Amino acid sequence: MKKQIVSKKAPAAIGAYSQAIKKGDLIFTSGQIPIDPETSEMVEKNIEKQTIQVMENLKYVLKEAGSNFDKVIKATIFLSDLNNFSKVNDIYKKYFSDIPPARACVEVSKLPKDSLVEIEVIAFE
Repeated sequence: MKKQIVSKKAPAAIGAYSQAIKKGDLIFTSGQIPIDPETSEMVEKNIEKQTIQVMENLKYVLKEAGSNFDKVIKATIFLSDLNNFSKVNDIYKKYFSDIPPARACVEVSKLPKDSLVEIEVIAFE
């Protein structure tokens, strides 16, 4: 049986999806974009600020599921411009300890709400 994960400290789903789904001891998050959960608005169009907001949103979804960044085993990063990779990577790596997760990073033509970055992760409890 799967369990829906809902954190009030992360933005509410804006479509037909869950913030995360837990199956057994695995947690599959939906992609997070840089929406401030307090205002339901996108943070300013700055790659560093947007990346921090995405990582904070993921942190709260993982926490609600009984997990954290140390238990992330796979991440996928979607960027609207791959030239932002190093800036995103500098922020991203601060959220992980000695063993970072496996990861893919791809440039896409457009992200929801014209976000600059979206990240999804798979973790364990």
